[in-house]
Amino acid sequence: MDKMWAGRFQKDLDSQADDFNSSIRFDRRMYRQDIRGSMAHASMLGAQGIIPQDDAALIIDTLEDILKDLDSGALAFDMAAEDIHMFVEAELTKRIGDVGKRLHTARSRNDQVALDIRLYLRDETNGIIAQLRGLLSVLADQAEAHKAAIMPGYTHLQRAQPITFGHHLMAYAMMFTRDIGRMSDAMRRMNESPLGCCALAGTTYDTDRMAVAQALGFDGIARNSLDGVADRDFGVELLAAYALTMTHLSRFSEEIVLWTSWEFRFVELDDAYSTGSSIMPQKKNPDMAELVRGKTGRVYGDLMTLLTVLKGLPLAYNKDMQEDKEALFDAIDTLKMCLTVFAPMIATMNVREDNMRRAASSGFINATDCADYLVKKGMPFRSAYKITGQLVAECIEKKTTLEELPLEAYRAHSELFGEDLYDDIRLETCVARRISAGGTCVESVERQIAFIRDYIENN
Repeated sequence: MDKMWAGRFQKDLDSQADDFNSSIRFDRRMYRQDIRGSMAHASMLGAQGIIPQDDAALIIDTLEDILKDLDSGALAFDMAAEDIHMFVEAELTKRIGDVGKRLHTARSRNDQVALDIRLYLRDETNGIIAQLRGLLSVLADQAEAHKAAIMPGYTHLQRAQPITFGHHLMAYAMMFTRDIGRMSDAMRRMNESPLGCCALAGTTYDTDRMAVAQALGFDGIARNSLDGVADRDFGVELLAAYALTMTHLSRFSEEIVLWTSWEFRFVELDDAYSTGSSIMPQKKNPDMAELVRGKTGRVYGDLMTLLTVLKGLPLAYNKDMQEDKEALFDAIDTLKMCLTVFAPMIATMNVREDNMRRAASSGFINATDCADYLVKKGMPFRSAYKITGQLVAECIEKKTTLEELPLEAYRAHSELFGEDLYDDIRLETCVARRISAGGTCVESVERQIAFIRDYIENN
């Protein structure tokens, strides 16, 4: 295939250099966005009288045919093409001759690729947000089902205070709402059309950039032509949001790995989301969660790739920027794949409330409530804290629990202890009395679930 830019050159590009320079093998996935952008550009050229209206109409109709043929598989990508932009333009010219050559009037590949990547990221990120909403719905359903299931809450991976499983799940739900917010914020800043910035300096033609922007669903136009073609901040922002979403999925995955172990046995994954061992027949491995945890590093690497590509680039466009796509595409593919598996894995897992309750009954996770009991009787908190610590040490020595320790042992430390103590340090009481906003009591968890359901509906 002849290069569109071949007029200046006296010899063909070396075949290995041509392959090294080519991006069709990965940027072909943007063909829909490239054709949509070209159709809007052609429409504007005709409306402005820059090219004849009949030519603009023929270009648009032919581009529509090319799009249909690519969608159906009737047209194959030419892997000898330099990139998706050159492939589409070459196919257009092949079908309608010199009229097709008018399409590239008043634009450059620089603003064309900047447009395509914004359109592609907008489409894909909206899809990721839809997946996150689906995961939020799963979390809300599981939290509703287990809003009163008592489990130990942890700090330093040590049993700390009693919470409910529904409360724990809602913590992740809140993380994912922030992820949606970050992606939405980044897309708002991204939603400016660079088309019409041309190579770097704009064009001598009387174009209507705002008409093209509106046709493509943009809120406005890039206000500086240099920035319009050189900007990839939006890619960094979205990669950072993807990476943080993967962080949250990875933290959740780590807990799934712990919870499914025989040491915890808080949940059991459905067989459809577990694997076995090639040698140990008893094994049921949480491989999906482990893979999500492992793939998080890939997305971190994609973010660092784009940051590194951009850090030393002068304005405006440089070929280095071709490297933005593979990092962005890989991060999108990885995150989508993880969410595709993660949501049904959580939806189908079996929650072992009995094991959670059993674990919560040991580890003295009601010690804070014991201290609070004394505070309510008038003792300063620090004094109550010290006495409770002594009581815990005594329980450890006698191999018993705070619930089983006799009242006389309590009263040896303070006369403030009475029979009502035992109701105060029941795990159910400990949870029920966590009534502060955002706390773990059932009513609070129900409010959190209601918030998440409303968020899904309205964001």
